[in-house]
Amino acid sequence: MKLGKEEIQKIVLGVLLFFGVIYSYFNLLLWPLEKRQEVADRSIQTLIPGIANAKAQMEKTKQMEKDAPTATLPMRQATAMIPDGSPVAWFPTRMADFFKKQGIDRVSTRISGEAADKELPHFRKLSWGVDIPKVDFVPFALAVATLENEEPLLEISAMQIDASRDDIEAQHIFLTVNNLVKQ
Repeated sequence: MKLGKEEIQKIVLGVLLFFGVIYSYFNLLLWPLEKRQEVADRSIQTLIPGIANAKAQMEKTKQMEKDAPTATLPMRQATAMIPDGSPVAWFPTRMADFFKKQGIDRVSTRISGEAADKELPHFRKLSWGVDIPKVDFVPFALAVATLENEEPLLEISAMQIDASRDDIEAQHIFLTVNNLVKQ
């Protein structure tokens, strides 16, 4: 069987067309898809740590939501312990009444500073100077111990005790007290 020129051209053209289809399939379709898949796989690999961090953050958020009622309890208790009104109105009388109950008269209280509390939002700390001009040391020590036990929102930050040479039993005491109040 002898093939004619026209048939050979058709066979060569068919083979060239076949190779063109194969070349087009690999170069224009398959390899670009593989490259896109590799790029997508790399981008997925870079997202995996971010997804893990997001899942961890979601777990932390869920745990914080569970712990929120117990965490807000101290805040509500502290708010309940603070009287309404301006602290300038109620704190000096509170100190004078407390020390009177302890048998110590003549107590003067004045505000000496104010700062926002960094740990507790919506609260601030007021610094007060409590001046006791003449007191015996033992009743004063008992009063200070009782004060710290009865007033959990109060902190004695400094204490200055001066004894006079004339009356050794009577000291002049100046306390620096920090008190937590509402903002």
